[in-house]
Amino acid sequence: MSEPNIASGQFVSNCTADAMDRAAEVLKSGALVAFPTETVYGLGADATNAAAVARIYKVKGRPADHPLIVHLADMQDIADWSDDIPEYAIALARDFWPGPMTLILKRSELAKDFITGGQETVGLRVPDHVIALALLSSFKKIGGKGIAAPSANRFGHVSPTTAAAASEELSPYLSAQDLILDGGASAVGVESTIIDCTSQLPRILRPGAITAQQIADSTGLSLSDSGEEIRVSGALDHHYSPEAKVLLDIEPISGDGFIALAHIQTPEAVIRLASPKNNDEFARVLYTALRAADQQSLARVVVMQPTGNDISVAIRDRLLRASRGR
Repeated sequence: MSEPNIASGQFVSNCTADAMDRAAEVLKSGALVAFPTETVYGLGADATNAAAVARIYKVKGRPADHPLIVHLADMQDIADWSDDIPEYAIALARDFWPGPMTLILKRSELAKDFITGGQETVGLRVPDHVIALALLSSFKKIGGKGIAAPSANRFGHVSPTTAAAASEELSPYLSAQDLILDGGASAVGVESTIIDCTSQLPRILRPGAITAQQIADSTGLSLSDSGEEIRVSGALDHHYSPEAKVLLDIEPISGDGFIALAHIQTPEAVIRLASPKNNDEFARVLYTALRAADQQSLARVVVMQPTGNDISVAIRDRLLRASRGR
């Protein structure tokens, strides 16, 4: 793969063990590293370094009270970040980590306000991507406690699922010492399921690839649908939005972009952006298709939403927020 023409931030396409050690040292020095996960690309900083984390907010244009997710090398590391881990949270971690799931737990002393957005909770995740895990492992070996990483895009924009998309979003805002690691396209394509584990019953705060049924099966518990308000990543009304206007479940007109399952035909003079064969593929290609609409300067994108109780719940959640615009 050729390296993109970027203003700043070093693009690393050969992610060897030595490259991961170098990236870990870059993080330890206070710089930023954009890296792949199975969900989307993240923009990482040392989760214990207030100045480094402040740069994440500046680069993304992210509100200061919006909490970050801390990525860990291993589920055992959650004990560093939380002193109150319910049994059902341990069951979830055993069943779904590494994987596309974030647990919200009561924070320990290690989790400072600059990570939690001033809340008494912290979001934790062990990602399921060979490069992310290698980076986290290298960082842990030199004393790192975790990598704080929201999605590697400007705040409210469409999340990147490739290194090129992360570069396109953030390169003008990165410094020369920052890195962008290329790990190919993200396998899941939408952000992690976020589960509140601070009460007696688990509660989904953001849907993702880990479904309500899977959570219930893992924990043996019913899911709660109410509780204390907790701010989490990607849960604002306006989010995941391209410049194009996103319209849901209507008939597209001439010149519109169109995203729908493969069996749905494309009307005449409508620009097909994606034709996924199933809901998993829909999630995987969604953000790339929305970006393609902007690359083609389309004014509108019509999306026929997938149905079901699987990852389609997360797809519909993201599309609803995207449809409200930036």
